Amino acid sequence: MAKATLTGSRIRERRGIRGMRQAELARQAGISASYLNLIEHNRRRIGGKLLLDIAAALEVEPSLLSEGAEAALISALREAAADRPEVGAEADAVEEFAGRFAGWAALAAAQHRAIEGLERTVEALTDRLAHDPHLAASMHEVLSTVTAIHSTASILVETKGLEPEWRDRFHRNINEDSQRLAEGAQRLVSELEAGQRRDATLGAPQDEVEAFLSDRAFHLAELERGGSATVEEVLGAAGTALNSSAARDMARVILTRYAEDAARLPVGPVTEAAAKGLDPAALAARFGVGPGAMMRRLATLPPDAAARLGGPFGLVACDASGTFTFRRPLPAFPLPRFGAACPLWPLFQALSRPMIPLRQHLSLASRAEGRFVTHAVAEPVGVMRAGREPLFEAHMLIVPDAEIGEDDLHRVGVTCRICPRADCRGRREPSIMAESA
Repeated sequence: MAKATLTGSRIRERRGIRGMRQAELARQAGISASYLNLIEHNRRRIGGKLLLDIAAALEVEPSLLSEGAEAALISALREAAADRPEVGAEADAVEEFAGRFAGWAALAAAQHRAIEGLERTVEALTDRLAHDPHLAASMHEVLSTVTAIHSTASILVETKGLEPEWRDRFHRNINEDSQRLAEGAQRLVSELEAGQRRDATLGAPQDEVEAFLSDRAFHLAELERGGSATVEEVLGAAGTALNSSAARDMARVILTRYAEDAARLPVGPVTEAAAKGLDPAALAARFGVGPGAMMRRLATLPPDAAARLGGPFGLVACDASGTFTFRRPLPAFPLPRFGAACPLWPLFQALSRPMIPLRQHLSLASRAEGRFVTHAVAEPVGVMRAGREPLFEAHMLIVPDAEIGEDDLHRVGVTCRICPRADCRGRREPSIMAESA
């Protein structure tokens, strides 16, 4: 197959590296998901503006998608080297390596992608095994049924001269428990598969709401100032994306707040002001809002505006108990689905220092050791009244910044179970991922 016809394969490969859904890339490029699927399988040629739009959405140079496999291979090798800087790969020789040993280079790049995928799977499954009540219930049922079958079988084997009536009863019990075990195992498999499919029926209202927002890149143009819809109309148009009443209630709260933020903080003026300095506290003072509202606004800017500022940006909010109430993860900064996040995050430090904006440089001890500037603040929710303790909510904006130096860099994790740090003062439990020597 000619190099020119492999552009779709390279688009699919780059999208997979970024962990981006096909529907999301299609939306950013302004085409349908079905048409992008044809492109990615090399059934439609691509060039001109569409190629530029897709390259911009993938944050790569267009030539990386159009100039042949060698450019993509070199890029993949550079990413692999950046993810494991302690190995000391000779970055200045990567082009020579890819040119002289293309097969070995392709193997190294493929193994790096496979490792990334496996680590993401381990992170997701570990989080679910630790905190998903539905999965825990299915596992408990399977284990209980296995124990019951084992006990019944032991009685049949060890008891000599068992009366026929009792033997028949035990045989019935084994048959019924075997059927229950098969059903329970199928439910367990379904639970695990559902956790790996983003388009599967989601088990929790929070998942439905997050998938609904993620499909729109966390930006709802119809709720912006001068938009064409109300919150109730957006919910009505969501259809099966928000299937449960609990998910709709949660989405209503989030969308109502979104509409309020959009009315006070128009995209244009906020983007223009943030381009001169991305300091949520200073921007909040300029627009007469709280820092938390400004962080929410920066995290929900349209993709083109966020890109101008170096985004998109991640955001996580929690109540005073530390329970997440809003999540916008980044590919390089995953957020636990069920809480139990790293206690060293500024998000939680802000709860002990309410009303004081915090800024901290973080290095994330995870797959890529990414570097970020984080802004956090805890503010009271609702109207404060004399004699009544206020309820606090904390926000943390996550801004990628690979140029941060080693000075004043705090190393944190995602959650203890998958954090490779061995010398962490905040560790609650052992990690399943030992840190490399």
